[in-house]
Amino acid sequence: MRGKFITFEGGEGCGKSTQVRLLAEYLRQKNIDAVLTKEPGGTVEGRVLRELLVTGDKDKFDAVAECLLYYADRRNHLTKVVWPELEQNKWVISDRYADSTEAYQYYGYDKRVDLSVLQELYRIVAGEFKPDLTIILDMDPEIGLRRSFAKSEAMDVKELRFESQKLEFHNNLRKGFLEIAKREPERCAVIDANTDIHTLHKRVIAVVQSRLGL
Repeated sequence: MRGKFITFEGGEGCGKSTQVRLLAEYLRQKNIDAVLTKEPGGTVEGRVLRELLVTGDKDKFDAVAECLLYYADRRNHLTKVVWPELEQNKWVISDRYADSTEAYQYYGYDKRVDLSVLQELYRIVAGEFKPDLTIILDMDPEIGLRRSFAKSEAMDVKELRFESQKLEFHNNLRKGFLEIAKREPERCAVIDANTDIHTLHKRVIAVVQSRLGL
C-alpha cells in the first residue's frame, strides 16, 4: 500500500515549517513513518536551486525562467524523494509544492505566466500525480510578513527575495491560494492560521484525521 503525500501551502510567515514538523512528530507517535521535505530544496541538487530562487534581487529572473527552475527542482524532488518514499509506504510531508508555483507565478505576479502553461508544465513533470491532502494555512499577509522578517532577523536568514515584494503581491498570493482551494475542495483544506502554534497544530490534526481517516 502506498503512503500518503501531504503538502502545506500558504503565504510568507504563516507557520508552515513549524506545522510540518509538528505533524511529522504526531504521525510518528502513531507509528506512521513520516518523511519531512520541502520545495524548493528537498534534494542535494534542489538546495542549489533554492539558493538561486529565494535569495538575491527580487527581479533577477523573468517569470518563465523562474517557473522552469521550480519545475526542474520539482521533477528531481519527485523522482528522488517523494515517489520512492511513498512506494515504501511512508507518509511524505512537504513544505510547499505545486500550488505555491501557481499562487506565486500566476496570482502573485498579476498573471505573469499563463495558467495553462503552468498546468502543462505540471503534466509534463508529474503526470496525474497529486497530493492526497493539501493544507493551506491562511493568514493576513501583513501579519505573516512581520513574522517572517522578525524570524529572518533573529536567525540571520537571507531568504527574503519574496518577502521584499510589495504588499499587493502578498495579497494576490493569498487570494490565489484561496482560489485554488475553492477549485479543488476535495484535495485542499483551508485552516485559519491567525492563532498560536498549539491551537493551529490541533486544527491541522483534526483535518488530517477527518480527510485521511487516522
